[in-house]
Amino acid sequence: MRASLVLAVSAALVAGTALGSAPVAQAAETAGSIRFVDIAGEGGTVLKANVVTPAGAGAASRHPLIVLPTSWAMPQVEYLAQAQKLADSGYVVVSYNSRGFWQSGGEIETAGPKDIADASKVIDWALANTPADPGHVGMAGVSYGAGISLLAAANDPRIKAVAALSGWADLIESIYSGRTQHLQAAALLGGAGYLTGRPGPELQEILGDFLSSNLDKEEDMIAWGRKRSAVEQLDRINANGAAIMLGNAWGDTIFPPNQYASFYEKLTGPKRLEFRPGDHATAEATGLLGLPNDTWTSAHRWFDHYLKGDDNGIDREQPVRLKPRSDASYEGYPDWKSLDANRRRFDLGGTQRIWANVDSGANGGIVMLSNLLDQFFQAPPVASVPLLPRAFAGVWQSERYDTPQRVRGTVRVHTTVSSTRESGTLVAYLYDVGPLGLGKLVSNAPYTFHDRTPGQPFGVDLDLFSTAYDVPAGHRLALVVDTVDPLYIEHNPTGAQLTFSSPAADPSYVSVPLRGE
Repeated sequence: MRASLVLAVSAALVAGTALGSAPVAQAAETAGSIRFVDIAGEGGTVLKANVVTPAGAGAASRHPLIVLPTSWAMPQVEYLAQAQKLADSGYVVVSYNSRGFWQSGGEIETAGPKDIADASKVIDWALANTPADPGHVGMAGVSYGAGISLLAAANDPRIKAVAALSGWADLIESIYSGRTQHLQAAALLGGAGYLTGRPGPELQEILGDFLSSNLDKEEDMIAWGRKRSAVEQLDRINANGAAIMLGNAWGDTIFPPNQYASFYEKLTGPKRLEFRPGDHATAEATGLLGLPNDTWTSAHRWFDHYLKGDDNGIDREQPVRLKPRSDASYEGYPDWKSLDANRRRFDLGGTQRIWANVDSGANGGIVMLSNLLDQFFQAPPVASVPLLPRAFAGVWQSERYDTPQRVRGTVRVHTTVSSTRESGTLVAYLYDVGPLGLGKLVSNAPYTFHDRTPGQPFGVDLDLFSTAYDVPAGHRLALVVDTVDPLYIEHNPTGAQLTFSSPAADPSYVSVPLRGE
């Protein structure tokens, strides 16, 4: 696991260097329109920023403004290629390095109150020092910048449009779903934060308690996360009425898509939801290099309509736009709940007992890497389902399907569990199993319990991470459950056993959402 994290952190930092240098090289051709400036953030903290203005913009002209906070651990030049494209189409663009990172002052607050106040300070500065129009202000960002943009939209009514890409709306559901610490995601973020910035004492304490499984501080950690979750400020976002575009990848191992989909359904203003193959921020990466990119094209169209008033038709399109992992074409839906209209179950019959603390060989892959391979080569993590050791993995399979099964949305697992100990962790995996028994990972999710009476059965309802995957004809689906996955921290005492049953009064099943024909 340590080697996997080192590789993932190294890949992220190499990508950051590439994303930083390429925009600078491109922007050098139009350096006359770019200024590097210092902006006083909350409390006077210096934020390193750059400003790109439309060619020929004068003091008397007014242009819509877009503010771009940088991603976690990324330098201030991250967005220069996109900023130049936006400026070429008539926007004033201000990008700034989030506090605590690189050359900006302060400490890492993890989208805390000071970060949100910084966003408003940057808007104030732009309106005072650039030809920006105060009536047409937007924010956008990738990852950390997306989270800050959503929270800023709840607190600053001047923000009329947002494009939040590969971000979070619910921090708890992102890295603590199923009451389980997402180990690799938290370690990657923490490691990158220490390498490129200055974590504040609050973040250091929270990260330490989180990674050490300090359950005595669980409520404090949850409260900390809620303060940094846009879903907790939903009423204010809806009242302010900003047009919100959300984009994410199906395989995002840091901010899984479920929490974005749930947040999207609760928005009442203009909104759009886009999911594509990939892992965290990989769907937007080529756009940061200045290359053609579907995600950024949609973001530009979103701003063109809601900030410039262009009648480009984006408001008349199906607002939920999905690209399946196994198909190059996009699909449109009127809303997210439409994906629940057609569900098919297969039973989790019988009783199976497994020993805990041993990795069966089924796992969700490596953070940032496995789903990147799936994005470009359709090569998700695999497992030989017939060879999985039944002492350490429960396995249930559907019938063999005569026609393709187009999985769209959130697979739900319902089962009954009992344990020989009061605490435990299980991880559920859904596989697409071919004729030779090789399973390709469709989705997964962890579940942790505490304070249960040993030997007393209890019901478990678990949503797997949302996806769009086509199961070929002649294949079947398999649910595999084990107790160890390097992606997560597990809470299984030594020697524990888990029993899965299907009582007649409450049968166990997997519910699979399928695209209607």
